[in-house]
Amino acid sequence: MSFQSPWLLLALLAIPLAVVLFLLAERRRQRYAVRFTNMEVLASVAGGSAWRRYVPAVVCLLALAALCVGIARPQRDTLVPEERATVILVIDDSLSMQARDVKPSRLDAAKMALRTFIDRAPGRLRIGLIVFSGEAQVAAPPTTDHGLVRDSVGEIGFFEGFGGTAIGDALAAAVELGEQAVPELADDEGPGQTIAYYAQAAKEKNKLVSILFLSDGSQTRGRLQPFEGAERAVDAGIPVYTIALGTPNGVLRGDFGPNFGPPGTPGTAPGFGEREIPVPPDPVTMREIAEMTGGKFSEAQDAESLQAAYEQLGSSLGRKPGKSEVTSWFVAAGALLLLLAGALSAVWSPRMP
Repeated sequence: MSFQSPWLLLALLAIPLAVVLFLLAERRRQRYAVRFTNMEVLASVAGGSAWRRYVPAVVCLLALAALCVGIARPQRDTLVPEERATVILVIDDSLSMQARDVKPSRLDAAKMALRTFIDRAPGRLRIGLIVFSGEAQVAAPPTTDHGLVRDSVGEIGFFEGFGGTAIGDALAAAVELGEQAVPELADDEGPGQTIAYYAQAAKEKNKLVSILFLSDGSQTRGRLQPFEGAERAVDAGIPVYTIALGTPNGVLRGDFGPNFGPPGTPGTAPGFGEREIPVPPDPVTMREIAEMTGGKFSEAQDAESLQAAYEQLGSSLGRKPGKSEVTSWFVAAGALLLLLAGALSAVWSPRMP
């Protein structure tokens, strides 16, 4: 814990002063008790446990200490919203996302998790959404209107596009969208600006962008390979947080044509009809993309773990280490302790018969 005005902690010196005044008052009280000759009345007034007389005073001193600490404006280390930060959400919308090894389906579980992320994200965080299968499409440009992004999440599954999974192209599209979203930090040219200044400004700019990438399969289509897309993120200094969704034994059931799925897929038969197509995730590729770009990898084999991953990321992305003032905690504690001291004093103070 730290303090915005640490010199105000000198107010804590009032506590020993209050103790001295209390002890002097006690000595004066004892002198008056000796002069009082009616011992029966004195005993009735001073009756009760001796320790009770000190409890309200101790509680009052604790209240005074809390208020003295409060005026120094204490702060705790925490994560605070990052100004102008942007997160690009990227979600796989290929046919394999209809698999039901993750309940109610991979796609529905992913949409619920995306909403969790949006709900937990800081209000000033700009969020964009890219949906991809065989090609990548911008579903929502980066915006602080989180309601708009939430509405776009509801439309996932209705985007038209080629079949397949183009991981590399989706990464490249996310990098491009993220770079466009962050305004230039060093657009003032002048004789006083050095190459190092512009390099540092570009580095700070890219720290403001993150990509949260979810896919449930391996690359089957696209112009760029996954690691080529990841290289673009590396060059831009943008971390990619990846999530591999699905179980190794996940299958897609449906009435598929004879050419659907890779050659030799188990369970296939010539002609049309009900078939099972294995659709395992590709955690190896997702992990390597995260490691290449400085992000983090998560593996989700059920809706609960997927929800937890997005919830955690929603609480951290778009934030930076900082300090949060907790003055109100100490003021509230001081006020409650003062009320308690008054109540105890009223209940336990001796009264004349």
